Amino acid sequence: MTNDGKAQNIVSPEMSTDADSLMKSAARAAKKGPPPVHLWNPPFCGDIDMRIARDGAWFYMGTPIGRPAMVKLFSSILKKEGDAYFLVTPVEKVGIIVDDAPFVAVDFTVSGEGEAQEITFATHVGDSVTAGPDHAIRVETGADGEPAPYIHVRAGLEALIDRKSFYRLVELGEEQDGWFGVRSGGAFFPMIDAGQMQG
Repeated sequence: MTNDGKAQNIVSPEMSTDADSLMKSAARAAKKGPPPVHLWNPPFCGDIDMRIARDGAWFYMGTPIGRPAMVKLFSSILKKEGDAYFLVTPVEKVGIIVDDAPFVAVDFTVSGEGEAQEITFATHVGDSVTAGPDHAIRVETGADGEPAPYIHVRAGLEALIDRKSFYRLVELGEEQDGWFGVRSGGAFFPMIDAGQMQG
C-alpha cells in the first residue's frame, strides 16, 4: 500500500504491493528449485485478503487471480501450521483463507499391478505425487453426505481429488479387511466400509 492508503499495482492489475512483494519473493526462490518453505520462520505480518476456493481457484481482494503462473508461484510458498494456512517467504509470513484443501488433483496415471501398482496424481498447480506411505489417500464424508477424497501432497498440504478422478479411482478399488479401497506405492488406502459398498 502507498502512504495514502491506495493500492499500488506493480505486477498485475489485481495485485497490491503486499501480494506483489510475496510474488517477487516466490519468483526469486523458485529460480533455485522448490522453495524450502519448511526452513523459513519469519515474523507473522498479519492476514492478507487472499482465499483459495474449494475448486482450487485463488482470489485476491475478491477478484480471481487469472494467471496460472502467478497461482503456481503463490502455491509454492504455501505453508500449513495447525489448521491455518500462510504464504511464507524468508522475511514475511501472511495468513490466507483456504475453503477446503489448497490443491485439487485433476488427473492421475496408473503404473504396475497388484502390490507394485502406483497411482500418480497431477494437481491443478503442476504438482505430481504418487500415493504411498508418505502421500496417503483419505476419504471423508462431506456435509452433503458425499465422499470427499484427498491426497497428501507435501508438508500437511492436501489436494481434493476431483469427482471424475475419484470415479476412476473407485474402478481400481478392491476389498481388504472389510474395507473397499485402492492400493498404491505398497500401501492400501481404505475409502469406505465394504458393507456400505454392498448396500
